[in-house]
Amino acid sequence: MGAHRRKCDWCGSGTPIVRDMDPVNPEYQYWCEECARALIITGDPIETYRELEGEPIYGRLLEEYCTLKRFYSFVMV
Repeated sequence: MGAHRRKCDWCGSGTPIVRDMDPVNPEYQYWCEECARALIITGDPIETYRELEGEPIYGRLLEEYCTLKRFYSFVMV
C-alpha cells in the first residue's frame, strides 16, 4: 500500500505527511500533520524522518514549534 493511501498510525484518520525512519515502535511510523505537531510540542519530535508530500511540511513544523534545536536527519530515497 502506498503512503498516499495510508492513514496516520496514531489517530487512524489523518493523511500522513511524515514517516519516522527510526521508530521506537514499528507500529507508529506514519504521522499526520496534527499528530506530528503534537509530538513536537510535547518535546518528542521525530529525529530521522522522510517527508511524504514533497513539501517540507514537517521541517516547517520543526522550525515553528521546536524550541530545543537538535540534529535532525532528512532521509532522501
